[in-house]
Amino acid sequence: MSDSPLSPAGMERSDALVLFGITGDLAKKMLLPALYRLTESGKLTVPVIGVAAGDWDDDALRRHAREAVVAAGTDIDEAVFERFAAGLSLITGDFADDTTFARLRDAVAGFGFVTHYLAIPPSLFTTVAAALAAAGLNRDARLVVEKPFGNDLDSARKLQDELSAHFDDDHLLRVDHFLGNRAVESLMVSRFANTLLAPIWHRAYVDNVQITLAEDFDVADRGSFYDRVGCLRDVVQNHMLQVLAFLTMDPPSAGNARAQGLEKWRVLHATRTMDPADTVRGQYDGYRDVAGVQPDSVTETYFATRLFIDNWRWSGVPFYLRSGKALALTATEVVVELREPPLELFGGEHSRTPANLIRFRIDGDTGIRADLMVSKPEKGTGPLTVPVGVDYAQVLGRQELPYENILHGAVEGDPEWFAFFPTVLECWRIVEPLLDPADPPVAYARGSWGPRSADRLPGLQGWHELGTRLFDAGQVH
Repeated sequence: MSDSPLSPAGMERSDALVLFGITGDLAKKMLLPALYRLTESGKLTVPVIGVAAGDWDDDALRRHAREAVVAAGTDIDEAVFERFAAGLSLITGDFADDTTFARLRDAVAGFGFVTHYLAIPPSLFTTVAAALAAAGLNRDARLVVEKPFGNDLDSARKLQDELSAHFDDDHLLRVDHFLGNRAVESLMVSRFANTLLAPIWHRAYVDNVQITLAEDFDVADRGSFYDRVGCLRDVVQNHMLQVLAFLTMDPPSAGNARAQGLEKWRVLHATRTMDPADTVRGQYDGYRDVAGVQPDSVTETYFATRLFIDNWRWSGVPFYLRSGKALALTATEVVVELREPPLELFGGEHSRTPANLIRFRIDGDTGIRADLMVSKPEKGTGPLTVPVGVDYAQVLGRQELPYENILHGAVEGDPEWFAFFPTVLECWRIVEPLLDPADPPVAYARGSWGPRSADRLPGLQGWHELGTRLFDAGQVH
């Protein structure tokens, strides 16, 4: 293998997948439906050995798996599910009990290489990693851990040191499920595979960028979890900053995860830390009444901020990030606003020609859309805005669930779908000044777009309007 720091790590393919927390909420909602889909597509050909507390047996796990797949809205193909269920088995026991890992060692005996996937609370990561090592299960194996990776910069470093004592960095993968989203990956493809876009992705042509991750639902029954985390730790520090990195990184010099990770680190390293003066924190009305939420909670359910990247490509261009719960609609979208033409030739008497917008929809009806100007037939009127774009579902058909790519990458040893540790540290550095502020968040009405004080964060033009869909019926040209 080449000694170049850009060469990909030599990661082994697994002969078995061990899934800690297989009876938990994440497994039910995301992992088991994704594993069924991987079986359906022929990509999952190894057994899945679950490890969990409780008194279930293999049959109970298989019934649970069927319920999870049905609850995800999937029409079950009985032949596919039979293949999937045949590969499922369960080991029950306490994660702090050595005999649990002794039984696991017996279960994986004879498999050449094993992936251990931790879909468990982060507080148990080091406990399980140490127990795996004590049982000799860190040899010929890798460890995959869910987010969050730490809860601040120091804890992320500490967690890395603790896990690295048992699994080296070529055998340690960190999950951020946004990295498994094909529409997020398409940000990079759209930029670097199209010479139409590549030359304008620069401060000379881009006026500002807005990134929105909005959810119309509230915290529901996750109050005790969410009140410890808040919007910033839950989605901004990881998901939204990963999207920012894909949008702003320079092209990698090689087509592998290590080269891509290096470019992401470069641009995040050039990103200023968040400024409290350029930030609005909010909390929706009624949040403190949710079970598990402290009655005097200052946890934010809405977060908006302005960021700057101090490098040659992006100096002076503002990046606006906002996310929140109980907002007007659910959408994850990037809006890139290009600079206006230097001379107004086509606007009406009292109006200017709108700027070109390039939109990337990352969830739901994913796609890319450019708002272009064409001439209106009526004399004396300004140009008409016409959307031109690609609806990914129409062109590509069904897109894999993010966890299909993550689980397949975990089994195959493909680091492309996982977070690069130096970028994790940079993300924590960027958000650090806002992690635990003393000031209470601003109240906002459910179903709104958040606190009124955030409306003008991007200046007089405000936030660009988002629709429930990227394209209305018959709108793609």
